[in-house]
Amino acid sequence: MVRVLETTRVAQVTGAGTGTDERFGIHATDLGVLWDAGDGRVLVLFGDTYGAGWGGDGAGPPEADWRCNVLAHSSQRDLSHGLVLDGVVTREDGLAAQVLASADPRDEWTIIPNAGIAIDGRQYVHYMSVRSWGPPGQWHTNYGGIAVSDDGGETWAQPARARWINRAERDHPFQIGSFARDDHHVYLFGTTNGRFGPAYLARVDPASVLEPAAYRYWTGDGWGRDEFAAAPVLPGPVGELSVEYSVHFGCWLAMHLDEHRAAIVLRTADRLEGPWSDGEVVVSGQDWPALYGGYLHPWALDGDEIYYLISQWGPYNVFLMRSKLEK
Repeated sequence: MVRVLETTRVAQVTGAGTGTDERFGIHATDLGVLWDAGDGRVLVLFGDTYGAGWGGDGAGPPEADWRCNVLAHSSQRDLSHGLVLDGVVTREDGLAAQVLASADPRDEWTIIPNAGIAIDGRQYVHYMSVRSWGPPGQWHTNYGGIAVSDDGGETWAQPARARWINRAERDHPFQIGSFARDDHHVYLFGTTNGRFGPAYLARVDPASVLEPAAYRYWTGDGWGRDEFAAAPVLPGPVGELSVEYSVHFGCWLAMHLDEHRAAIVLRTADRLEGPWSDGEVVVSGQDWPALYGGYLHPWALDGDEIYYLISQWGPYNVFLMRSKLEK
């Protein structure tokens, strides 16, 4: 079991004072999904993003140059003083562009990224189509889907076949996703819409990531075809989830928001199927009110310190955190 010894805030990543407002038109944003692009860059995908005219507290207003998602990149290896974004996917005016297209606003409020992974030179992003927002920590999705880019993240296709459609009961277990990979399979963790359910696990051949019919779901006894027969591998409440393998500790790390504890927690396991540890608090809402996210940096897994991104609702921006661990 891995213990958390100390957590510190390293630096703010987005918003006033970081340069992202002036350089990219990113005055306020959240999430910051991280993955190794395989080309010397880490890609950083943010959620709902606002420019000039941002309201100054939480998301909105929509007329403040609202983009449902924007994609940045960084080549920085030394994270001890912060995470600097080298650039973004731009639109004609040079500011950050929305990269995942959104649908008719009568059917879809926003398109929010959940995870990313590079496979054989292609970039894949798991995202969710949000139909409507509910009480804090709850919302209704149309589906969870996977988008793909063949040009390093500049342009994206969102194949209609690569979707897990939510049911009227709003209980589909793969609406919010997180990727992992071993030598043989790509793994997809999933949760129902919102932040209160457990996490489930699926796997697929790397060549078939865009084919939901090719996925097999962990049932507790083996791998089956029915996603609704999947067994929980991480007990809820599981919010935004990030899973990476720690070379230093020789185990899997899973970081996510725990709404009941109002904290971001870290769990460990020898196998992705579990059993997973109960989870140690790495960042508490008592210290960082209205926090969420928790995305592990893939280049900081070979030592006893991990770096990761969190969001706070009030300042509605993203911060780089560091935790020292021991086993």
